[in-house]
Amino acid sequence: MSQEILPGTHLIGDHRVFFLACGPEDGVPIVFVHGWPELSWSWRHILTHFGAMGFRAIAPDMRGYGRSGVYAEFGAYSLRHQVGDLVGLADALGIDRAIWVGHDWGAPAVWSVASHHPDRCHAVAGLCVPYRTLEFGMEHLLPLVDRTIYPEDRDRYGQWAYQRFYVEQFDRATSVMEADPDRTVRALFRRGKPEGLGQRSPHADIFANGGWFGGADVAPDVERDAAVISDLDRAIYVEALSRNGFFGPNAYYRNDDANKAYTLEAVNNGRLDMPVLFLAGRYDVTCEAVDSRLAEPMRDSCTRLTERIVHSGHWMAQERPDRVNLELSRWIFTDLPDVVSDDSAP
Repeated sequence: MSQEILPGTHLIGDHRVFFLACGPEDGVPIVFVHGWPELSWSWRHILTHFGAMGFRAIAPDMRGYGRSGVYAEFGAYSLRHQVGDLVGLADALGIDRAIWVGHDWGAPAVWSVASHHPDRCHAVAGLCVPYRTLEFGMEHLLPLVDRTIYPEDRDRYGQWAYQRFYVEQFDRATSVMEADPDRTVRALFRRGKPEGLGQRSPHADIFANGGWFGGADVAPDVERDAAVISDLDRAIYVEALSRNGFFGPNAYYRNDDANKAYTLEAVNNGRLDMPVLFLAGRYDVTCEAVDSRLAEPMRDSCTRLTERIVHSGHWMAQERPDRVNLELSRWIFTDLPDVVSDDSAP
């Protein structure tokens, strides 16, 4: 099977969706959805793996990113619009049902596809961000914070303080990231560290520090972490973020009320009866879902849930792609025997 990644573009109404695709057009479709502040390119290692196995692996640039449509209003980045883009792309590609996989903000996007359009889903998987969390907004996350690490009298928002920072000081957060996108990319895309287990996320101190990166006006000038991104990857991210800026990516954090209202419209009160996979990043100190209560709402809302732990930081599909490919493949061939055929096997 071919492992060539090919670009494509479709108009969904007036919205332009750019995407990457790998594998035969008649393969079982898997749609991979990136998060903040990434691109379809974030799935490069995963697309080639599943394309080579005979699947139709597709990864779009989400709105505000890369070569998809970019907007100047916060409301354009709500989950309702994200889901419309994804279902619209599936329609344009002739996909009736797919396996949906999302990471970071891509996770609530695919969780929302599953909860609002279960008829379009064979199954759904999320990396790092469990179901029934970000879809409801930041306030919904606070009861799930590990108060042994983030005492409420000191850290009301816990590790989610950075999300509140986008609400109170959006321009400040965005200007610092845009001051030097190359530095920002190198500072953000870092591997997970075992010594961080049980420690505070630096995001908890964003107000005390006066902003991102310790309150500096620009990201620190650190070496690229080769365990996460190559120099080519860095250049691709920097080009896209330099062209589009960080308004769109950061605006995803400014739609809590709209997202909650949309989430409450879910089919079957949001209960998922299809196969569901969640991959937790063991060294992801912000989206910490192994020792905290973060995954509890998901467990109460899924009837066919599989959970696995990947020993990585937040950028799981880039730091540990072989493990992500293994866990996704094992889940698909175990839980979806009626969907995958012998032609889909390696």
